[in-house]
Amino acid sequence: MSKLYPIPTLLAALLLAGCQAVNTTSGGTVGVDRKQYMFSMLSTEQVNQMYAQSYQQTVSEAKSQGVLENSTPIAKRVNRIARDLIAEVGAFRPDAAQWNWEVNVIDSPELNANAGPGGKIIFYTGLIEKLNLTDDEIAAVMGHEIAHALREHGREAMSKAYGVQLATQVGSALGVGDGSLQLANLGVQYLMTLPNSRGNENEADLIGLELAARAGYDPNAAISLWKKMSAAGGSAPPEFLSTHPSSGSRIEALQATIPKVMPLYRQAE
Repeated sequence: MSKLYPIPTLLAALLLAGCQAVNTTSGGTVGVDRKQYMFSMLSTEQVNQMYAQSYQQTVSEAKSQGVLENSTPIAKRVNRIARDLIAEVGAFRPDAAQWNWEVNVIDSPELNANAGPGGKIIFYTGLIEKLNLTDDEIAAVMGHEIAHALREHGREAMSKAYGVQLATQVGSALGVGDGSLQLANLGVQYLMTLPNSRGNENEADLIGLELAARAGYDPNAAISLWKKMSAAGGSAPPEFLSTHPSSGSRIEALQATIPKVMPLYRQAE
């Protein structure tokens, strides 16, 4: 007699069959070594290509609006710091040294910066000007964002979304009701997506801290950076429902890790 498996078990088996366990970076001095599960039909190259198209669109729009900065003092600072940090990515991921890195600065009041898949970096002047960031603090932000790209957190998030979509399609085919599927999706969101997103932020903090230290930027600047960000952010949502760690827990984790990377900073000075 053939064995009958409960539908949740079958769905889990199908999802696992479509994923592969990888570790996109080495652990480094900070010891980030979590296994990541990526959807096997979503390659690094595909994600990089998709993001590159979106990135070029953003850059083109900024250029057409006259807010793309190339030769201003802020742009020169950002590009210099980016070169320093990119030179150190091989410590975590040797192939990243050959990525087609791009750095652009947009004149905007946004307190934001991003380093997307494949090494596409955007900095907004508002982040630097409104928070009066030092070079060390810019390096802390940039190291954090580069870490997201090295760890392929974007591909990881897309893999989870693909998993939810696959589960929904298979569940419908197996006759699982809409109510059950909505409950399952809600469970995935709170038990899978949000905790891992907070975990991804912690990983980016730690790897970014080490990248900045290796490049000769003071790791302690990460503390002053997040204090400034906290003061600028005003009231924040509860940490449990946030995809980012609260400033308090983030600072505690950074303070605990700084002694590990200080020898790298002193060596680079």
